[in-house]
Order: sequence, then structure tokens, then C-alpha cells
Amino acid sequence: MIHNPINEFRTSNDELPKEGSVVLAHTSQLPHQHGTYDALVLNARSRQSLVTMRSLGRQGLRIAAMETIDAVPIPAFSSRWCHHKTICPTQEGTKEYLTSLEQVLDSTAARVLITASDGTVALIRQHREQLESRIRITLAKEPALAIAVNKERTLQVAKQLGVAIPQSVTVGVVSEVGAAVREVGLPAVVKPAESWVQGEQCRVTCQLVTTLDEARQAVETLTCFGGRVLFQQFLSGRREALNFFYANGQMYARFAQWAKRTNPPLGGISVLRQSIALPLDIGEQAERLVREIELEGYSEVEFRRDSAGHPYLMEINPRLSASVELAVRAGVDFPYLLYQWANGDRIDVVKDYRIGAWMRYLGGDFATTLASLLQRDRPGVAPPAQAILDFCTSFLVPMSYDYLDWKDPLPILAAMIGFPRCLLQNRRKRLSKKSP
Repeated sequence: MIHNPINEFRTSNDELPKEGSVVLAHTSQLPHQHGTYDALVLNARSRQSLVTMRSLGRQGLRIAAMETIDAVPIPAFSSRWCHHKTICPTQEGTKEYLTSLEQVLDSTAARVLITASDGTVALIRQHREQLESRIRITLAKEPALAIAVNKERTLQVAKQLGVAIPQSVTVGVVSEVGAAVREVGLPAVVKPAESWVQGEQCRVTCQLVTTLDEARQAVETLTCFGGRVLFQQFLSGRREALNFFYANGQMYARFAQWAKRTNPPLGGISVLRQSIALPLDIGEQAERLVREIELEGYSEVEFRRDSAGHPYLMEINPRLSASVELAVRAGVDFPYLLYQWANGDRIDVVKDYRIGAWMRYLGGDFATTLASLLQRDRPGVAPPAQAILDFCTSFLVPMSYDYLDWKDPLPILAAMIGFPRCLLQNRRKRLSKKSP
């Protein structure tokens, strides 16, 4: 009998099947004695989803989690607070994924939906009315989301408010690159206006370019699926992120951190970061921007400084970001605030947090160090000897590590076992993109 993967998925409280085997079950075959779950956490592979699971689990809530079949390993599935896990056999952001998601909603009766990726945010936005009739969603309203996920629109609002933005030119076709280079100069950063490409179901990231040929190639790559890109000045200063929780006209929590290292080295996810006091020069600006957009729920407002220390707005992230665990460990439990807000509970007000706390994503930091060796002499990339020294000396600094929680030890074991496989998968993806 041939099974239709659109109508099937694997869901249970058992361990995952061995590599190479897949167990699928019809929704009608699922047991119903599990009862109602307090939250369904999507994108279980992500670090922020594990943080969410631990945060809500410590509050005594029952958590279900879902991830796609191509996302193994999934450390969150090993968590003591993962009460129900589902592997969906389809790619995130697709109509088939939506069908599987609705089946999971039927089987779990979860009250709150928490997402952690651009793909699922795009899908939820597209089918929001349909989903909101069944579950409470932890995302801002559509008008605010439409601005926050689009860098071009975000920068336009910021400019109107007097917030400094980097020199940028919008480019739609390769033939416009020459004019953009003359206006912005080189090196420069080419970034998509929106990170998620609907229809192609893929996430695209920014690229550093140092020559005209590199600029043309980057624009061609990022515009091949349609859409426009921003050709933006390169800023070499440190990256600072401000996190807010805003709802009902009130700011319930504020948090700030800076990233010492990121993966990739230029503006990727932060792999070594420290909590800091809210910067005086950008704290009020960022909060004013969130209020102007009316971006309720969690948001991360990212700034980058130039070599002289002047800050410029980069973007806003309207979903839980990968670096959120530092905020939780410093005393600002953003995942639980999200749950309180979506569930209609009283929202806690967080007035302060621990400053100076360090946190490290060791796997990502290893990848960053390796990238520094491969990308030597590129702007913004540390020299190889300095990169290796910084990586090693970081072990001497007291800090917390992503995945590591002595009260929930199994996820870090899963992450360690799966790390080589993740490196191999990422390598294959990069090679496939380069191939004609």
C-alpha cells in the first residue's frame, strides 16, 4: 500500500526511529488519552525552541513539539519537558506542512502555538484566520508583522522617526549593481528585503561583497526567485541586539546583549554573546520603533556600529531569536511572557536582569572559527591565528553554554552526537548552491 505523506506524520512519546527508518501514522490511529497540551512548539530543532520547552516546562505546562523529517538531530525531543513529539514528513512553509500541522492540532488540542523560524511565520501569516480559529498564536498582528519582516519597510519607518540607518540602495536586477556600487561603495553587504522566499520555501541570507563581480553574483543569486535586495554599506563595529516584550500599549520587559562572534563571521547568528545594560543611544530609539509599528509580543531590534561607534539600525526580528536563552538565564523569561500574553493571562513585568552574563553556542563558535580560516583577509573576519586564540581562551571565561542544562542533560548529548552530521549537511547545501 502506498501512503500519501501529505496526510500522514509520525507522532508519539517514544524515541525516534533509527537513522534511515521512518514510522508514519494516520491521525485517526493516534491515541487520544494524552489530553490537552498547553503549547505546541514548532521548529523543534532550533535552540530557541528548546529554551521555550524548558521555560514552559518549569512552569508545570505540558508541551508538544513538531519538526520536519529532514531536521534530524532534534535535541529538544530528548528534553524531559517534551511531552509529545511529532515528525512531519514535509518541508516547512508548504501546504502539506499546513495539513500536517492541522492534524497535530487535532491530536494535541494545544492552546498556544509558538514558532521559531521565518518559514513557519510566513505560513502562519498566509493562513492566520484559519489557524486562529483553532489555536492562539504568539505573533504580532499582521500590519505590524508585514513591516517587521521586510527590511526595506522597517528602515523606512526608522528613517521617519529619526533613527540612523545604513546607506542603502534597493536593487531589483543585476544591471543596477554598477550604480549601487558607485553610490554605496565597496565592500558592501547585499541582503534580501525578506529572508524567506515564499514559493521556493527557502531562507536566504546576506552576503558580503568586495568586488563588482562578487556584487553582481550576489544580486543574481538573491534575486533569482524574484523580489528585491538591499545593497548596503559595510559596518565593521560591534553588533548589539535589544529585545522587548510589548503588548496592550505597555512595555513589559527589556533586554540587551552584544555579539562578540557570529556564524558566519559577518552578521550571522550570535555564537558568543554577553548581556549588557540597555545602551543609552539606541535604547529609546528601539523602543520608539517598536511602539510606532505596534509590534506586540517578542521582538529583537538589531543595530550595528561603524568603526567610530555610531549605531545604525539593521533589522527587526518579530519571532523568538536563537540568542534568547541568554535573556532567560539573565532573568528575562521571554518564552513564558509569550505564553502568558497569548493565553490571556496576566503578563509579568520584568524590571531588571543580570548584566555581564556570557553565553556560548559551542558548535556555532567552532564553525565560525573554521570559517575565519577559510575566509582569511575578508573584511570583518579575524586573522586565523587570532580566531584560534579567541576560540581557545573563551574556555577560560565563566559562561553558560547553549543546550547545556544539568537538570535536563539529554539535549546536549543529542546535539553533540548530531553536530558532525549537521556540518556535513551544511557543507552539502553550500556545494549544491555553487553547482550550476
